[in-house]
Amino acid sequence: MVGNFQNPGMTLHNTGPFRVGFLLIDGFALLSYSSAAEPMRAANHLAGKRLYDVRHIPVAGGRSVSSSGAVIEGTATLDGDRDFDLVLVVAGGDPARFDDGRVFQWLRMLARRGVQIGGVSGGPVILARAGVLAGRRMTVHWEHVQTLAEITPSLLVERSLYVIDRDRMTCAGGTAALDMMHAVITRHHGAAFARRVSDWFMHTDVRPSGGPQRAGLVERYGVSDPAVIQAIEMMENHVADPLSLDQLAHLCGLGARQLNRLFSEKLGASTMAFYRGLRLEKARNLLEQSVMSVTEIALATGFASSAHFSTAFKSRFRHAPSKIR
Repeated sequence: MVGNFQNPGMTLHNTGPFRVGFLLIDGFALLSYSSAAEPMRAANHLAGKRLYDVRHIPVAGGRSVSSSGAVIEGTATLDGDRDFDLVLVVAGGDPARFDDGRVFQWLRMLARRGVQIGGVSGGPVILARAGVLAGRRMTVHWEHVQTLAEITPSLLVERSLYVIDRDRMTCAGGTAALDMMHAVITRHHGAAFARRVSDWFMHTDVRPSGGPQRAGLVERYGVSDPAVIQAIEMMENHVADPLSLDQLAHLCGLGARQLNRLFSEKLGASTMAFYRGLRLEKARNLLEQSVMSVTEIALATGFASSAHFSTAFKSRFRHAPSKIR
């Protein structure tokens, strides 16, 4: 098992499984839910032990009902269970009409405790209404983009399949949740095991977080080496909380020197130099497209301070961040 990399909400337990709660809002899309939940069930099966402890939390009563009428029995409650590592809110229909102060308060409590929180399909709209997405990059199903802009116009919405930003995880829903969970399982147990899980579902074409809105990694960077592609996917999923070279190499099943050699051969830069460039490109996009302060953008792209960020930014683009803005 991959060790703890000190990422909020992604802690692994030596003494027990990773604890996941699904907060299912009545009318949720069954495909979105199952695409997120089933990879964890398969991971448990393939590992021969319980890597993930999945519980279901209905808003009221003892069960949740999907848009197709499927019933998921509750195995946890808002009042009694708070010991989660990750809570995923799954919603469909018109999530902007959901208005349950008790749920919003519970989500804010989880945020204060450092629990990783995510939303799938319409779930990010509910997270936004609870006020737990401030300063985080995010995505949502295309159907809800305009509604979300009206609720909270300052949110950093990306047209992506999924976005993992530190202690927040959002997904457009549908089969995109399979891609997101591939990234999560890779983070926990390495690329080789995550591939076994994806293959279990014949999900052989795992998509990066940017999804169809951008060209694939092979087309964008002109490389096809599986380890390099895997490393870049991990980089894109860890912009605000950068991984070290040893962590990237371990997750790709290689040694650090071997990964560095591949990056130098295929991309003409060391692994970490490429990673920094990727984070600085994201920072430039945020400067151009958001109202975040330079300090907020520095933190959102993994720099310890605005001074450190400004120096790195000027070295790459020959302009201070304020000039770009």
